[in-house]
Amino acid sequence: MLKLSWIASSLQLVLNVSLAFLAAILVLFLSRELYLFSAILMAGHESTYHSLENILLFFLYFEFISMIVKYFKEQYHFPIRYFMYIGITAMVRFIIVDHESPTNTLIYAFVILLLIMGYFIINYTPKERP
Repeated sequence: MLKLSWIASSLQLVLNVSLAFLAAILVLFLSRELYLFSAILMAGHESTYHSLENILLFFLYFEFISMIVKYFKEQYHFPIRYFMYIGITAMVRFIIVDHESPTNTLIYAFVILLLIMGYFIINYTPKERP
């Protein structure tokens, strides 16, 4: 049993280093989006549609970084609600980007509804199970 514990420790270290590296890359992308968004605001040439798409992309990066921070704060555990936040934001962004087909838009809206319902189910279920 003791011989196998170093494998788990090694894999945890690889995972932690990989997530820290991913967080650094996401911070770079987040900074880039912030720079592009401020450049768009200063120029005033872009449409509101494109600006909203950039804002939602910014929030996706922000949520992924927040999820990685939460992973380290909660002793190597990803809270499922963060995945739901990211899913809802991603679907809203997808509706804004790909809104040509009404059927697809309705399906995406239904997915958002399912994610919100799942979020409420998770929040109202007792943390301690018998």
